[in-house]
Amino acid sequence: MAFDVELDNERGNVAQLKVVGVGGAGGNAVNRMVEFGLGGVEFISVNTDKQALFTSKADVTVQIGEKATKGLGAGSNPDVGKAAAQESVKELEEVLRGADLVFVTAGMGGGTGTGAAPIIAGIAKDLGILTVGVVTKPFNFEGRPRMRNAIEGIRELRDVVDTLIVIPNQRLLSVVGKAPMDEALRTADDVLRQGVQGISDIITHPTMINSDFADVRTIIAEKGMAHMGIGTAQGDNRCLEAAKQAVASPLLETTIDGAKGVLINIVGDNSLSMAEIDEAVSLVSDAADPDARIIFSMGMDDDMADTVRVTVIATGFDWPEELNDAPAPQQRNFGGRNTVGVIRNDQRENRGEQPRPGIGREETRPGAGIRQENPARSRGIRSDYAPSGYSERETARTQQRPENPAPAYTSPLVDEEEAPRRTVTERPQNGYEGRERNSLEIPAFLRRNKNNK
Repeated sequence: MAFDVELDNERGNVAQLKVVGVGGAGGNAVNRMVEFGLGGVEFISVNTDKQALFTSKADVTVQIGEKATKGLGAGSNPDVGKAAAQESVKELEEVLRGADLVFVTAGMGGGTGTGAAPIIAGIAKDLGILTVGVVTKPFNFEGRPRMRNAIEGIRELRDVVDTLIVIPNQRLLSVVGKAPMDEALRTADDVLRQGVQGISDIITHPTMINSDFADVRTIIAEKGMAHMGIGTAQGDNRCLEAAKQAVASPLLETTIDGAKGVLINIVGDNSLSMAEIDEAVSLVSDAADPDARIIFSMGMDDDMADTVRVTVIATGFDWPEELNDAPAPQQRNFGGRNTVGVIRNDQRENRGEQPRPGIGREETRPGAGIRQENPARSRGIRSDYAPSGYSERETARTQQRPENPAPAYTSPLVDEEEAPRRTVTERPQNGYEGRERNSLEIPAFLRRNKNNK
C-alpha cells in the first residue's frame, strides 16, 4: 500500500520531510520504508561503505569520509565514523537543506552510525530543521564494548536532536519469539515507519478537528525522549484498543506515563462516534502528566471501513539513568561566546572569525576548539583512535614513574606563550638519571655491602 502525502506547514508551503539512514542498520531501515511505499518523504542513505550504497533504495545516497576510509567502511570504530562525517560536512549540508523535519536513524554500537549520526543531526539543527533521532541499541550477545559505544553515541545524539526514540534490539526477543532474523528487524524498523507516517497522517488527512505542522513542532521541539506509536483495530472497542496499541509499544523504552506533551490523531470512517473518541483520548490523557499539553485532531476516511487508526506522539520524558551517568557537555567561552555542539569553519567565516583546523570538529570535549599540534594526543588518546579508557590507564601508569618526569606534551588549556611547549625527547636536568643509573642496576644487599666497606 502506498501513502502519498503532501504536508502543509504553518507558512502555507509544503513541509519537507526527510529520513536519513546512517550506516548499515540505518540504510536497511530506509530500504524497508521504501519497500513499504511511504510516499511524500525524501529518503537519504549515508555510509562510509561504498559497496553498501550500491544496493540502497534511497532517493539520495551520500558516501562520507572517502579520504578517511577509502570507501571501505568505519571498521566498527565510532571515531572513524565521526571523522568521516566531519570530512563530508558540505555534502551533508547540501542534502539536508530545505527540510522542515528530519528523522536521523541508525544502529548504535558500530562505527558509521554511532559516530556519524550525531554529526548529521547537529548539521540539521544548525540549519534550523526540526530533528528527530530514531536509533537502536545492540543485542546483549553483541558484547559490552559495542553496548558501551552505543550508549556513548546516544549520549552525543541526545544533545543535538529535538526528540529521541531509542529501540533496544534485545526486546525483539520477547516480541517476535523464534521468528526469522529478517522478520525481527523489520519489526524494529516499523517503529521508525510509524513515527514518520504518524506525523504525515496528522497533517495530511482531512480533519474535522485540525492539527498542522505548528502543532507538531510544539510537541517535538526541544522535548528530549519521545514515544511515537500507531494502533489500528476493528470491531467492538476498536477505538480504545487502537489507543492501547499506540501508547504501549513493547519495543520502546518509553510509555506515555508522565508525558509533558501529547499529540493524538484519530482517523476512521463516518461511523466513528464521539463516545468512542472520548474513551480513546481519555486513556491517553489519563496516563500523561496532569499538566501535559495535549493536542487532538480527528479525521474521516471512508476507505477505513470498520477500522480505526490512532496515532500518539508523546514527549517530555526524563532521560533514562544510563544516559544521565555521563556529565553534561561543558559550555566554554571562546572569545566571549559560549560554545556547545558542532561548529564548522564556514560558520566561523560567516561570523568574521579565523577558521580553525578540522572542518566540523565537535567542540563539546574539554580542550576542543583550541589550536593544537596533535589534537588526538592532547586528549590523552592515541592518534589511531584509542579507546576512551586509555587516558585513565595512562594516568595510573604515570603515577608510578620516577619523580619529576618530563611531560609528553603541554596541556591544550595552557597558553603557549606562558608555558613553552616541551617535546617528548626532553628530560629534566636534575642529575637524576646520571647519578642513580648505575646504582639502580646493583641489587640492594650488594650496595649495602659495598657502602660498609
